[in-house]
Amino acid sequence: MSRVVLLVPTSSYRTTDFIAAARSLGVDLIVASDEAPVIPDAESARTLVIAFDDPATAADQIVGLDDRRGVDAVVALDDRGIEIAARAAEQLGFPASMPSAVAHTRNKSSLRTALASQEVSQPKFAAFSDPALIPDVGFPCVIKPVGLSASQGVIRANNAQEAAAAAMRAKKIGGGELIIEEYIEGEEVAVEGILRSGVLEVLAIFDKPNLMEGPYFEETIYVTPSRQPREVIEIINTTANDACRAIDLTEGPVHIELKIKDGRCWVIEVAARSIGGLCARTLSFGTGISLEEVILRHALGMSIDIQREKLSAGVMMIPIPNSGKLVGVSGKDKALVVANIVAIDITVPIGRELKALPEGDRYLGFIFARAKTPDEVETALRNAHALLEIEIV
Repeated sequence: MSRVVLLVPTSSYRTTDFIAAARSLGVDLIVASDEAPVIPDAESARTLVIAFDDPATAADQIVGLDDRRGVDAVVALDDRGIEIAARAAEQLGFPASMPSAVAHTRNKSSLRTALASQEVSQPKFAAFSDPALIPDVGFPCVIKPVGLSASQGVIRANNAQEAAAAAMRAKKIGGGELIIEEYIEGEEVAVEGILRSGVLEVLAIFDKPNLMEGPYFEETIYVTPSRQPREVIEIINTTANDACRAIDLTEGPVHIELKIKDGRCWVIEVAARSIGGLCARTLSFGTGISLEEVILRHALGMSIDIQREKLSAGVMMIPIPNSGKLVGVSGKDKALVVANIVAIDITVPIGRELKALPEGDRYLGFIFARAKTPDEVETALRNAHALLEIEIV
């Protein structure tokens, strides 16, 4: 039986989905986390506690596990684990992107510099540390901590006064270095793909129909397949490939966000991991296998059928409207009977303290829809969300 080490923070939503995929493949899964994880089906996976904040030590722990019991693949579920997985794979001789390539995606300044070296289309940018000394890239601009994800600490500024306030706030949220980027107008899409021997195979392109205009950049609706014209789809695919090559990513899942306007495409983010949260549940391939199973198959060198299902699909990441304690979420039963809605998962427990963006990094939950067309999916998601009543005090 093949054995896979899955690197996953205890706060992740997706552990059970990977356990189900491993069970389907007959794979022995070891869940490695920053503390002993609570797994609903404890018999389906063993656990390992590793030092997520020390990639070198964590990689050595995995190599030691291979010496004792044998490991056939290492898979990282989110940004915190990707460098550990790359280091362990390099030591164990598994096909994987180099740790130096993966590290680019963990630092927005390093990512931008690598893309610029290969002249990949992206916003103008500059890194800085002192909020009192902000480089000039023009207005509007976007200021971000270099090491955070999920839109945490990302703030738009329209003038010098707003930029100074945004830099102070982003510095407080993320600490360390900041980056300022030219704000690019236009529609946004997300590319979900998998790299095999340096070749990017696009699994899905998601439209983001809610314009990302700021001042904070909350992800909400994803719909696939994309409704962009064929010629724009070709530009998206080419730009995504160029981005992976510029960073020297060669193996495994990638999630790439891009802006589009007037037939041009700009790279906004590149992540050496699959789509976050529970959003992977929108995707189904071949004879109904999940994205998690595709990722495990790739890691183990198994065959992959990347033909996506015919139905359109989408997800809404339910935004947190304001900070405070979650008192309740009502209207779920009404939302579930909206045409084309297939599931609603509220992932935050009642009584939990919540932070809205830009300080926050989580969503209240997820709404899923499937229909014949992307337009029907988008309509269903909006109608269902409108029926939810969220009480935060």
